[in-house]
Amino acid sequence: MKQSEVKELSVAELQEKLGKSRKAYADLKMAHAVSPLENPIQLRTVRKSIARLATELTKREQQ
Repeated sequence: MKQSEVKELSVAELQEKLGKSRKAYADLKMAHAVSPLENPIQLRTVRKSIARLATELTKREQQ
């Protein structure tokens, strides 16, 4: 998810996507621990999208 897409979301949507992304990341890590993922770069992209969502939420809370 790109930063421009993140900025267009409401606070409720950000929180919802953040929860879903964190669950997806946990599932990917578990799957990778059991057997190697076909595309391990997915872990990095999901982790970065979580960071983008969390950063935008924090930024809006401080305003």
